[in-house]
Amino acid sequence: MGSALYPHERVVDYVPRTVTRAVKLLVAGNFGVGKTTFVGSVSEIRPLRTEETITEASVGVDDMAGLAGKQTTTVAMDFGRITLNPRLALYLFGTPGQRRFVPMWEDLAVGALGAIVLVDTRRIEKADEALSVLEERGVPYAVAINEFEGATRFPLDEVRDALDLDAETPLLSLDARDRPSCVRSLITLVEYLLEPQP
Repeated sequence: MGSALYPHERVVDYVPRTVTRAVKLLVAGNFGVGKTTFVGSVSEIRPLRTEETITEASVGVDDMAGLAGKQTTTVAMDFGRITLNPRLALYLFGTPGQRRFVPMWEDLAVGALGAIVLVDTRRIEKADEALSVLEERGVPYAVAINEFEGATRFPLDEVRDALDLDAETPLLSLDARDRPSCVRSLITLVEYLLEPQP
């Protein structure tokens, strides 16, 4: 049975026997962009979370601008799994968002086939850091705008220009609380990763 924290039923504890391929993917992005929510929305198992309460020790260290009400932060990673089709399972590793955790991002990127990068258009300049870390490590990615309530909706081509994305980089919008839109973003990413590269 679902709950407020885990809104849909999770009935799969073990990887189905039909699965012949498992893929590691990152869920990346800056601080407070919705990575933990995204992993929790799509995971068919109870997600592993390493969240801690934000304390006064964060003052002057973490940029809390635009994040009024945020009380917890991921300090290592989030982990979840989704069986995308009977033969393919995706293992999702949500990265912490603060700059001080870049070494953790680098470790999590090892062996990752690709990443979905969440972006908040209210703080779009913050996306550059996550995109740069992935590009430096050669990890291909798709970009998903997490459409927060009250945030201005921009045409995707304007967001593409603002982020200086290549024309072939998938760009879409979603609500990290909404499982179907998050699953669609993962399907888009996997299709992109499986396309023959020129």
